[in-house]
Amino acid sequence: MTGPYPHPKTILPHAYPFLLIDRILDLDEGERIVCLKNVTINEEFFQGHFKDNPVMPGSLIIEAMAQTSGLMIMKEKSKIAYLGKIKDAKFRKMVVPGDQLIITSSLVDKFPPWYAFEVVASVANEIVSEAEITLSLSL
Repeated sequence: MTGPYPHPKTILPHAYPFLLIDRILDLDEGERIVCLKNVTINEEFFQGHFKDNPVMPGSLIIEAMAQTSGLMIMKEKSKIAYLGKIKDAKFRKMVVPGDQLIITSSLVDKFPPWYAFEVVASVANEIVSEAEITLSLSL
């Protein structure tokens, strides 16, 4: 699929404040997707994580990775991709307000309704997190 790409909110079932993907940057149908999350101080989770040292929670980085992966396999909003497995998650660097989180997800295996991905999140071309994620697509 070539750009311009649809807005993630037209595909994902998530809504504010839990829609964690701002834009699809690149999509190689069924192989790879690249998405953007602008991390701003206005995010609700920064009010308490942590008050004087705001850091994006690792669990929300994983959720953004899962949402990115789900965008690759969800063709219509009536389907939902549920998180089934997280393997070998690593967090290498803090993600803070002002960062642009670039998430690249590559499909490595599919056995419908299950899909496995290798996902890397980076900021300024530096890997901040990576994981293997498995999603189950509702039928």
